[in-house]
Amino acid sequence: MTYWLRTERLHLRPCQIEDLDFLHELWIDADIRRYLFDDRIISREEALFFLDLSIKSFNHNRYGLWLFFEGQNHLIAGFAGLLNFSLEAPSLIFGTRSQFWGRGYATEAVSAVLKYAFDRLNCDRIIADVDEPNKASIRVLEKIGMTKLRQDLVNGRPLWYYEQRRDR
Repeated sequence: MTYWLRTERLHLRPCQIEDLDFLHELWIDADIRRYLFDDRIISREEALFFLDLSIKSFNHNRYGLWLFFEGQNHLIAGFAGLLNFSLEAPSLIFGTRSQFWGRGYATEAVSAVLKYAFDRLNCDRIIADVDEPNKASIRVLEKIGMTKLRQDLVNGRPLWYYEQRRDR
């Protein structure tokens, strides 16, 4: 079964083991890691762990991490997807390479992932968390209709929790 997704301007394909070097490079980029990994440079082995988690998730849950590309371009613009970090619901995560910021690609990519999760997989609920200073990601979550639930301090950093339900 193929898990490719398409939008008006993007195409998304599941991450593959061959993407490890690119993903590691992306995830250690200062603009991405600032909020994704609390500004910590992750090792290649940690990147492999997340990539392996995504591949296993596609095999078991039919969702994981997708890379997204602009039109027919082969240059990766970012990533978006769902992983199981908690037992309560799949968690939405995403990031866009800085040269693609401001084009609405993150909103478009995560909208495609949510549509897939709700319409094709019948997921009841998707959750997300975002660092309070990450205004761009907060805007994306609010644009796609996620509801702010609560705020908490995690590792001394303020974090907002969001959800979206299928019936919404």
